[in-house]
Amino acid sequence: MTFALGPTRRLYAHLSTSNFVQCRTIKKEHTLKNGGWERVIPAFRSVCGEDGVSLGAAVREQHGRDESVHRCRPPDVVVWPRSVEEVSALAKICHHHHLPIIPFGTGTGLEGGVGALKGGVCFSLRNMDRVLDLHQEDFDVSVEPGVTRKGLNSYLRDTGLWFPVDPGADASLCGMAATSASGTNAVRYGTMRENVLNLEVVLADGSIIHTAGRGRRPRKTSAGYNLTNLFVGSEGTLGVITKTTLRLYGVPEAMVSAVCTFPSVQAAVDSTVQVLQTGVPIARIEFLDDVMIDACNSFNSLSYPVAPTLFLEFHGTEKSLEEQVTVTEEITQANGGSDFSWARDAETRGRLWKARHDAWYAALALRPGCKAYSTDVCVPLSRLPQIIVETKEDLMLNGLTGPIAGHVGDGNFHCIMVMDPNDQDEVIRVHEFTERLARRALALDGTCTGEHGVGLGKRALLREEMGPLAIEVMQGLKATLDPKNLMNPGKVL
Repeated sequence: MTFALGPTRRLYAHLSTSNFVQCRTIKKEHTLKNGGWERVIPAFRSVCGEDGVSLGAAVREQHGRDESVHRCRPPDVVVWPRSVEEVSALAKICHHHHLPIIPFGTGTGLEGGVGALKGGVCFSLRNMDRVLDLHQEDFDVSVEPGVTRKGLNSYLRDTGLWFPVDPGADASLCGMAATSASGTNAVRYGTMRENVLNLEVVLADGSIIHTAGRGRRPRKTSAGYNLTNLFVGSEGTLGVITKTTLRLYGVPEAMVSAVCTFPSVQAAVDSTVQVLQTGVPIARIEFLDDVMIDACNSFNSLSYPVAPTLFLEFHGTEKSLEEQVTVTEEITQANGGSDFSWARDAETRGRLWKARHDAWYAALALRPGCKAYSTDVCVPLSRLPQIIVETKEDLMLNGLTGPIAGHVGDGNFHCIMVMDPNDQDEVIRVHEFTERLARRALALDGTCTGEHGVGLGKRALLREEMGPLAIEVMQGLKATLDPKNLMNPGKVL
């Protein structure tokens, strides 16, 4: 099996030995020869110290994979810079020696974005972990790439502010910007794309740029090209994000969560669409099918009815919550939904949303020893009932384990495909299913990825989604910013 085989095997070609050989072959064009590493390693150590450089096999392996099904060669070396100046100095060394640069945050990505397909140097950014320049009165903060979303909200605990974008993992905030991540709160507060005000980026040649201007943090701007959003979602292929300035929000006066079960997938999704169409400013509205809710019950010791389910959350004043809840209950009951099961105190709400955020691990627990791959399609809201119902039918028809959970409030949902990597027939059937699902989303005017990114597995789908001319524009931007193709090569394009 090689990369040249047809689409049926391409996504999971990493499972074969020959693909590992292919990765090694690709890597050779960047491998240093004639004692080159003997010159480069001391240069790295002169920048970030003896403890800031590792050639250890276990360390390199750890930094050569994320939580996806994709596997490839680890980097040749891992470095831990402590400042933007050190990132810049290391990038200049890599640029001079034509060495690929792979940024690494927490390794929680789902699309193989940290694999070193061509070898090179992994920039592990965990030591840059400071919260910078908090402006409470302006509702913004700047953070380094080692700061995670949970870490930031812990830091903000006594300020009355919070950062609401919440992917399932405790991901690094700069990594979340790099993949344009979102989460359960996106329906109310937006994704990373809407919440990043400025970025500090080190380019392939070591140059440092500020995408909205050094130190600038206006709530809006019409000045020049939108460089910030060029780098949001670029997945490390255009530069290393070393600082992000984020929009913050006031902690709501009141929050209440609820669980509602439905007789069918159609009823649950119809309720979601109708709630949004009435203008209810709901903070979270998450769908879990019967298989997923059963998995979450088992994994988190819960006892929700095993049926299509919505997890909901409302934010606002006590008075506004009454109106939001009343309207939402009327809609859900009209669609056959159960009475709401309430989670009013912080501890109970925390357990509820922990169960939702643990959906990936709950799905894996359905089949111990198996691997998982999460789909990530997103469609216009009016097309959501159709695609979820058709997807559920597809899963059942093909005998696949794929519990569904999704941020249905913005049209984005995931099938967490649990499979035995040693069962080639199942691997092929899963891949065929994921391609059918992605193309079903494209046919409904949607996207193949709502929040996970393109990485390795969706490059062909990106071309179908964007069209050849848009891809050429992207390739031109990449060539301008990274003419040597050193920044996370082999990803996205």
